[in-house]
Amino acid sequence: MRRSWDGYLNEPRCPHLATARPHSQRVYPGLVRASGRSAAGVLLTDLSSEEWEMLDAFEDLHYDLQEVALSTGKQGWTYVWRGGDVQEADWDAEGFRAEHLVEYTARCARIGPRLAAGFPKGE
Repeated sequence: MRRSWDGYLNEPRCPHLATARPHSQRVYPGLVRASGRSAAGVLLTDLSSEEWEMLDAFEDLHYDLQEVALSTGKQGWTYVWRGGDVQEADWDAEGFRAEHLVEYTARCARIGPRLAAGFPKGE
């Protein structure tokens, strides 16, 4: 299954997805279905099979990989949070940057090599 397109789109919007809402007890965002809303993002293209495997392992079973319509008229793939434990407020990117980014980046650096080697996150 091909999950990327030629080119690079910066900030396409995904209709009917809420702007990344926080999960309860989690600092990172997760997209959720929401009628009448849209979420901005970046479309990564031309990913290798190995890169898709790493993304699938990172997002794990808490997300469903879904094909979505983009505001550009093209299609894209995104991971949609399948759990119901979301807060009503939208995710605050500036708050995340100020309060959690350093720790979250360190976490990603810790688990990245495991994912690249084909192992689960281990957390």
